[in-house]
Amino acid sequence: MGFTCGIVGLPNVGKSTLFNAITAAGAEAANYPFCTIEPNVGVVAVPDTRLERLAAIFKPDKIVPTSLEFLDIAGLVKGASKGDGLGNQFLSHIRNVDAIAHIVRCFEDENIVHVDGSVNPRRDIEVIETELILKDLETVEKKLGDAEKRAKMGDKKTKDEADFYSRIRQHLSGGRLARYTPVNNGDEKLWLRDLHLLTNKPVMYVCNVHEKLVAAEDRYVNEIREIALKEDAKVVVISAAVEAEVAELAPHERKGFLEGLGLKESGLSKVIHEGYDLLHLVTFFTAGPKEVHTWTIEQGMLAPEAAGSIHSDFEKGFIRAEIMSFSDLDRLGSEAAVKENGLMRVEGREYRIQDGDVVFFRFNV
Repeated sequence: MGFTCGIVGLPNVGKSTLFNAITAAGAEAANYPFCTIEPNVGVVAVPDTRLERLAAIFKPDKIVPTSLEFLDIAGLVKGASKGDGLGNQFLSHIRNVDAIAHIVRCFEDENIVHVDGSVNPRRDIEVIETELILKDLETVEKKLGDAEKRAKMGDKKTKDEADFYSRIRQHLSGGRLARYTPVNNGDEKLWLRDLHLLTNKPVMYVCNVHEKLVAAEDRYVNEIREIALKEDAKVVVISAAVEAEVAELAPHERKGFLEGLGLKESGLSKVIHEGYDLLHLVTFFTAGPKEVHTWTIEQGMLAPEAAGSIHSDFEKGFIRAEIMSFSDLDRLGSEAAVKENGLMRVEGREYRIQDGDVVFFRFNV
């Protein structure tokens, strides 16, 4: 699995249309608020031309791409954290996602109503962030109450934990996102992580623009870029309408269609690239006649840990990793040629897997 992405936004911003297009999960889309009444989950294969090239070289029996999971929840509205609308029912579903894709409407269309009467990206972002903050406050209040009860027993560490939750509460009450909370030590990092706060998750803003403006940027997109710059968030510009059209085309027709619109890649590819960058993820491959497989890991992961992402026994019994770079394989055309040119490397426990490494793990259990 690459990563799990929770999709949030106001009603009628194009969430379900985009979700349908990129996951083919069949979520209902309609021109009225709250048409999505259950969280929809879609899993999509990550397109990677390197995987196709490795398959051509090794001619495996099986090809396994990495995948992404998208979770689409009902449109949030002002007051959702207190039960208004349907979105509140599903906020808990995105507690465990790796990142949040915040879909923001950046197009005018009199035929598609806006829940607040007008298109205003800054206001819309503030509405969603406020609801997420309020939901996080509920979580922190519960943890604080529990910690304070335990602290009465006299345990210093529990008192420190309660003090930390109190500080988080104060931070959120000031309208600030949890990811900007100062964290002082290892315990505090663990306490913050275990809260699974919605406003502590990495965010990418997905600007849903009119299909005629998908290759350009207007004042709405520029406004969101200004917000993202301050928040260290990512920005992806797409048109849900264009993505819906792309999804209906045969794979061999999509590239030409996108190029005709002045686009180099689909919205899904943009979301994937920015998501990997946002979460500091890299891709490595295992390849042979039986299977070519893509694996996603955190950047900087040591070879034994990467082996463990395949199977725990690989990490426990790790001996060494035999490494070829994809660029060498691509250029020379075969594993034998890479070896003949002395370009296969043998790496030990301290080696950090690089993006594009083609790896064979030696282990003994």
